[in-house]
Amino acid sequence: MHQPRALPHLPLPIIGAPMAGGASTPALVAAVSNAGGLGMLAAGYLTPEQLAADIAATRELTDRPFGVNLFVPEHATPDPEGLARYAAQLGPDFERLGVDLPEPAWKDTDFWREKVALLAGDPVPVVSFAFGLPSQGEADLLHAAGSVLVGTATTAEEALATAALGLDAIVLQGTEAGGHRATHRVAAAPPDIPLDELLAAVLPLTGVPLIAAGGIATRGRVRELLGAGAALVQIGTALVRTPESGAPQLYKDSLALRTGTVLTRAFTGRYARALRNRFTDAHSTTAPALYPQVGQLTGPLRRAAAVAGDAENLHLWAGTGHAQARNRPAADVVRELAGR
Repeated sequence: MHQPRALPHLPLPIIGAPMAGGASTPALVAAVSNAGGLGMLAAGYLTPEQLAADIAATRELTDRPFGVNLFVPEHATPDPEGLARYAAQLGPDFERLGVDLPEPAWKDTDFWREKVALLAGDPVPVVSFAFGLPSQGEADLLHAAGSVLVGTATTAEEALATAALGLDAIVLQGTEAGGHRATHRVAAAPPDIPLDELLAAVLPLTGVPLIAAGGIATRGRVRELLGAGAALVQIGTALVRTPESGAPQLYKDSLALRTGTVLTRAFTGRYARALRNRFTDAHSTTAPALYPQVGQLTGPLRRAAAVAGDAENLHLWAGTGHAQARNRPAADVVRELAGR
């Protein structure tokens, strides 16, 4: 059996969460790593060519360790009728924003196999996984390339499955986390388990380093989690407003101006924590559990909303600590949270 490989030595116990969709730029990833943490590129939604370019760009900006996060595809049963019902409900939104309804695909459009092959041939220090686990063969391939492998879990059961596969560390995502819940099955309702409770439950079970994630926004909170047994903490929303982040300005401003978050399938079909707005109010109870098809369906609408400056129809991913996010350099955020 594979012996767990040690995570890279980090001067500061902070990981910059991989945020797919544009926020986790090479500049942000490098800034976190250069500050003494571990920056993570988000491979989700990128083509293999785009991912390779981001890896190359990050290497130009840092000689410190960094990693890449992959979305694990789930081969769910197609439900074109359910998707059609949701599309009909969204019709007035598309008409109002002047965009056409797209035709989602019922196959893996995220190039999973190609990205695994890319990272096996051009390895990075850390590879992490969200939405499930690689096969044993895929894990062995990436281990053989020299990468440390990190899973993501939202329950003790998911953490045990991750450890059983021989991965080297586990991100524990509490219910407070912004963006997509990393449940291993898209149809599963996200567990309402606070991070402290999840960490306490998993700590005696796995024997691998645990990385605490979810709503972390203050130095005191980092200290609490490290004191409770976390090896590292992972921050995401706290970095969205930094100048290195690629998030749209409308999104950055909304983190400071809006209050209240909700868990919703409305934007992508997979539960995610977002700032409450008109779209979440209108569609959270009717969106089907179809990922990535719902995301493909709403993508043109969300892009049009961003161009129009319409925050009421934009996916504004946010953890419960979003009000503490600041417009300051990423290195300052990392050092502040680490108490330096």
